Amino acid sequence: MAKIKAFLFDLDGVLVSTEHNHFIAWQRCAHSLGIAFTEKENELLKGVSRVDSLRKILALGSKEIDQATFESLLVSKNEFYLESIQNLSQSNLLPGVLDLLNEAKRRGILLGVGSSSKNALFILEKLQILSYFSVVIDGNGVTDPKPHPEVFLNGAEALKVDPSECFVFEDAASGIAAAKAGGFMAVGVGNPNISSAADIYFNDLTEFRLDIYA
Repeated sequence: MAKIKAFLFDLDGVLVSTEHNHFIAWQRCAHSLGIAFTEKENELLKGVSRVDSLRKILALGSKEIDQATFESLLVSKNEFYLESIQNLSQSNLLPGVLDLLNEAKRRGILLGVGSSSKNALFILEKLQILSYFSVVIDGNGVTDPKPHPEVFLNGAEALKVDPSECFVFEDAASGIAAAKAGGFMAVGVGNPNISSAADIYFNDLTEFRLDIYA
């Protein structure tokens, strides 16, 4: 294994959990279209871009809408979501996150975020951890969403490291696929459904022993 020089983190489900906020926002959109949408259907949207998520919801209901309505629903979903996360703070970080960020910084490991979210900067600021990251690649900075590896390849390029020198921390199957397609070590976190697809897997980041890998 190459010497590890950098860590790239997915945001939601790895650093913080706002999955329920996303679910409620998408459910409101789905119900406005008369489409049934439960936690089961929500699993299909994890790690998926906002545009593709709405396409999946429309497919679930066998619905077709015009482009103006489509765009309006994307805006509404984001407004619902942002409204629900106004009170995020560092206390909402998932277990082990802050300790790992501090230890990685102490050891000189470069840190970045690779997320499908277009709200990544806003959320990182709310969590008071934006200063830890040398680069944030989000849904505004990629052409091809996960499972395409573009978001992580862009992150590695910005950090000036080779993918083989970088761990990617992910909680979604699409993110694990993206990491592996890009030649990264794929670290699964917090989602037992991806444990067999990931190169290594942890229930949460308190289990990750940095001294073993870096």
